[in-house]
Amino acid sequence: MSSTFSLAPKPYIRESNGNLLPPKSMLTTIRAEVITAPKQRNTRSFPELSIQGIPVADLHVQEIVQRQSKSIAKVGTSRKSQFDPSFLEEAYQRCRNICAEYAKTFYLGTLLMTEERQKAIWAIYVWCRRTDELVDGPNSGHMNSEVLDRWEERLEDIFEGRPYDMLDAALTHTVLSFPLDIKPFRDMIEGMRMDTRKCRYQNFQELYLYCYYVAGTVGLMSVPVMGIAPDSLNSTQSTYDAALYLGIGNQLTNILRDVGEDAARGRVYLPQDELAQFGLCDNDVFARKVTDQWRKFMKEQISRARFYFNLAEEGASQLDKDSRWPVWSSLLIYRNILDAIEENDYDNLTKRAYVGRAKKLLMLPMAYTKSLHTPSLISQ
Repeated sequence: MSSTFSLAPKPYIRESNGNLLPPKSMLTTIRAEVITAPKQRNTRSFPELSIQGIPVADLHVQEIVQRQSKSIAKVGTSRKSQFDPSFLEEAYQRCRNICAEYAKTFYLGTLLMTEERQKAIWAIYVWCRRTDELVDGPNSGHMNSEVLDRWEERLEDIFEGRPYDMLDAALTHTVLSFPLDIKPFRDMIEGMRMDTRKCRYQNFQELYLYCYYVAGTVGLMSVPVMGIAPDSLNSTQSTYDAALYLGIGNQLTNILRDVGEDAARGRVYLPQDELAQFGLCDNDVFARKVTDQWRKFMKEQISRARFYFNLAEEGASQLDKDSRWPVWSSLLIYRNILDAIEENDYDNLTKRAYVGRAKKLLMLPMAYTKSLHTPSLISQ
């Protein structure tokens, strides 16, 4: 998850003409104060881009954290599963198979988690994937607001213990087992609604909201399952913040990776006002010509994504030790996607930056080593 934490990239969708298009979202709270970008040593003729997101109060993240924290004592006591054990086992096995097929590296990272947590993360992954496919899947041509309204009603049934199918049942059981609040799930559906009615973003604040909906929410869903280390010196809110920052960073990276493919669909997920600051516009994106202006613009976009990854790293070691590996795996892989864009000389208009399977596997030991770090105090 994107997504914690953010989920691994999904496979391409093949159109009837043979072209491959990637799915957009798959899988943040932002501090209320303005965060200022670090000063660069070299003098430039272009302005630094804003990295200010949206205040916590506007996203109602604190309320989610409070509700999920208060619900911990209730889990496993007042709510009991109504499902046959063999039925549940098959439901979770199906979720496991889907996660293993479409998010291989993330899946490998989950194998160190406890069995209960593994199953819950697989169930959340599958729900997020199915939600995303409503907009970006093979049947997305039939998408309309009524479909998403019905999907949200189905979500409410899941949380009320009335699953529609076996995969829904896995999530229902997860909700019974962990202190999950419904709002992050609803917010993700709202992100899908944005995708159906919006293909331009005037500024970074608009784009940030979209990134929160489609990827930052995964962090809110995942932290209660992954757990916070008993020896963590930081507040619960700080750990949630880091999870949300990872989702934002991952989605910003997805957007930068997929600029060319999105342009082929008439979509531009880059802030319009920032394009203008660098003397660029939609026509420059559609022309797919890499210029010096484009390179300078992309350097700033990449710098901002890395800023959010840096914030996410501060909280990754605050999670329960058995849950850190998939988070660090996601961090390292997505950082390498940004590196790949740079290695392509910032040509994300005609080339798609990616991290090969062999390189991903080589990152797993590094991610595991980082997951062993002892929690330390996050500077506020």
